[in-house]
Amino acid sequence: MLFNSLKFAVFIVIVYGLYLKLDHKRQNRMLLAASYVFYGAWDWRFLSLIFFSTVLDYFCGLKIHESPDPKRKKRFLLLSIIANLSILGIFKYFNFFTFNLQRLLETFGVTIPPVFLNIILPLGISFYTFQTMSYTIDIHRREIEPTRNFCDFALFVTFFPQLVAGPIERAKRLLPQIILPRQVTLDKFYEGCFLIFWGLVMKICIADNLGDIVNPVYRGAPPYNGVDVLLASYAFTFQIFCDFAGYSNMARGLGKIMGFDIMINFNLPFFVTNVQDFWNRWHISLSSWLRDYVYFPLFRGLRNVKGNLRIYASLMITLVLIGFWHGAAWTFGIFGFYYGVLLCLYIVIRTRCHSWIKPESPWGERLWVFARMVFMFHLVVIGNLIFRAEYASQIYFMLKAVFFNFTIPPGAGKVVFTILFYTWILIAVQLAQFWKKDLMAVFRSPAWVRAVFYYACFMFIIFYGDYGSDEFIYFQF
Repeated sequence: MLFNSLKFAVFIVIVYGLYLKLDHKRQNRMLLAASYVFYGAWDWRFLSLIFFSTVLDYFCGLKIHESPDPKRKKRFLLLSIIANLSILGIFKYFNFFTFNLQRLLETFGVTIPPVFLNIILPLGISFYTFQTMSYTIDIHRREIEPTRNFCDFALFVTFFPQLVAGPIERAKRLLPQIILPRQVTLDKFYEGCFLIFWGLVMKICIADNLGDIVNPVYRGAPPYNGVDVLLASYAFTFQIFCDFAGYSNMARGLGKIMGFDIMINFNLPFFVTNVQDFWNRWHISLSSWLRDYVYFPLFRGLRNVKGNLRIYASLMITLVLIGFWHGAAWTFGIFGFYYGVLLCLYIVIRTRCHSWIKPESPWGERLWVFARMVFMFHLVVIGNLIFRAEYASQIYFMLKAVFFNFTIPPGAGKVVFTILFYTWILIAVQLAQFWKKDLMAVFRSPAWVRAVFYYACFMFIIFYGDYGSDEFIYFQF
């Protein structure tokens, strides 16, 4: 059931109508039932999988909290982590690892028949697995206490606005909002409707249309033209942002109209001047999750590694895991490795860079900041080229074309115009958010500004909306 579908529109009208009529306890039970209906609409067979994960972590959370024995606490924590990662590994990575193991053994002259599981990837498994794991880890760290109400915990796991593509919520943020009564106000309703509307525009008017530029190039075979690759990579950078941030906005908006506060997952990531700040603003729920549950434990565990090498090793492992979290393919591993290298290089040069270049005038400082933004944006574009590549060798052929086959083909100007045509409203909104330092800057603008914005968006939807109900890109992860 896609957010950008008529079926979901009918679903949310019914759910919201019931929500407003019920008291707090019945709201939670209804939302739980609605979340199972929402998830079951994709494939009802996977309801058993998400139910198993819910029962497992509910049980482990209680046992970790109740046990006076630290070793027993740790055993239940390990049970939760190993079981969750095993489920994720079987469904998402089993075929990848068995295929690569077979290829590795062949290099040593050992031939074995491939063993593949003929299964599909359950929707949202990477998101809800990390969400439930953080619950038991936080209980073990004594940062939260478990809830004894199974239905409330099940709603935390399955809450439909952010179930299949995040943000990855923490129990310390979302569970109290489930347990305690929520207040629905007109201000929250209007703000939520704005987020849903803008997220829908980002998806069907910008992301889906840009896909028509991206797909022919990335599905093509080498040799490539560098200009075609670069323009397709620019288009994909805006496509992936509008697709995923659009979903996150709609998830936040759906939460708002019901009195929930779902975390911000994107915070102006194209206005950054360094790679560290980029990962503080892009897919925030994932990067912060891996920072808290992977990077910091790794850093503490590598206490025998001296100096900055300890930081570099922790960063590289964490970023490669970020890459492989997205999928079982070497392209994602290379994507994570690329950003790991960039982060390590940034740590090396960040202090020296500021001492080398010190603009003396305010305009010189602004120009220096702008130059760093442009440079960082192009590093992100290269990262997205790696991310979007269909196979690992395509990365090599495309980068080779960008740097050594940069001839302007016929029709390049039309492609540039098309990208600008579909992204101008996004750029305008992002600039307003950046200048005002407020992600709701448009919503809080004067009435005439909002009227112009809504009119432009409605015209876009009517004349250029892609009504093919394309799935969100992150559904595959």
